[in-house]
Amino acid sequence: MADLSAFPITRRWPAQHPECLQLYSTPTPNGVKVSIALEEIGLPYEPHFIDIGANETWTPDFLSLNPNGKIPAIIDPDGPGGHPLALFESGAILLYLAEKTGMLLPADPAKRIETIQWVFFQMGAIGPMFGQLGFFHKFAGRDYEDKRPRDRYVAEAKRLLGVLEGRLADRDWIMGDDFTIADIALIGWVRTIDGFYEAGGLVDYASLRAVPAWLERALARPAVARGLHIPQRPE
Repeated sequence: MADLSAFPITRRWPAQHPECLQLYSTPTPNGVKVSIALEEIGLPYEPHFIDIGANETWTPDFLSLNPNGKIPAIIDPDGPGGHPLALFESGAILLYLAEKTGMLLPADPAKRIETIQWVFFQMGAIGPMFGQLGFFHKFAGRDYEDKRPRDRYVAEAKRLLGVLEGRLADRDWIMGDDFTIADIALIGWVRTIDGFYEAGGLVDYASLRAVPAWLERALARPAVARGLHIPQRPE
């Protein structure tokens, strides 16, 4: 049985199955990237719910795994060379899981780097811009009298959705016929803009065709449907 005692986080969130990959997360747009990938791959894992509302990511135990204080993070007891590996940053985890298993990432070198390019697009553009729009439209920022910050992120979110609309105009998935980590990186964020953030009207989501069709296909995948609710929130 794997020994994970060297990782302080396991004292706060003990591993019942230390031989399995340990996932520390919350079902947010970033968090579900990893749970969806794990469900698609079929790799055994043990999820631990991290309550970001209670600031659990800022506890010494969690910071020992991710000093940036963000979910998701993982410990893989069977990392490179058979040694345990701790990893944070959702994009890095997606790439690691894909390379570890040979799934969700094309083997062809050109297509592989193109897939990674779209993961970086989500990490550097879609996530930050959509998140800021959510803040200024639905959360504390909505009370600001000056609407220029909100309008800036509305315009940028619309532009980014247009980039996706063009990419998906003639293909089922970001990389064509194959569902990859590029799709997984985007699902939670695109779903949120018209859902949880209630900003669909602001970004003219209803005028899009390819993006909503892509999202519908993605949400119909059983592994995606499961991953969107892992780790399960406490009752």
